[in-house]
Amino acid sequence: MTPPACRAGRLCRWLVLLGCVYGLLAQAAAAMSIRELRALERSDPEHGEDYALYYLLGTMEATLHAEAAAVRAGLPPRICLKGRRLEPDMAASLYRTELRRNADVYEVDMPVALVFANAVATVYAC
Repeated sequence: MTPPACRAGRLCRWLVLLGCVYGLLAQAAAAMSIRELRALERSDPEHGEDYALYYLLGTMEATLHAEAAAVRAGLPPRICLKGRRLEPDMAASLYRTELRRNADVYEVDMPVALVFANAVATVYAC
């Protein structure tokens, strides 16, 4: 049985096209791996480190927003700032320290967001 909206044909084609576009965008928004972040740093001699830092800043913001959303949903908090500030210039050092501290845990194909979430949860544990 064909849904009533798809009987028009044109609308159905637009819905299928829209679904394909959303699928492509969702795939393009996948998390960057440790290997990809390292390649990004080496990709441009002048600005590669800046690009990686911007990515880490975005990962830091996303980690804090995800934590806040989880707490609002009723999960116990993993990150407690307790009045301390998490400054943007701390992103790279938190990430690199976590990689050094647990070098045997992380593989290069693991997402940077996982490393960063674990780093923040370790440093700002509740």
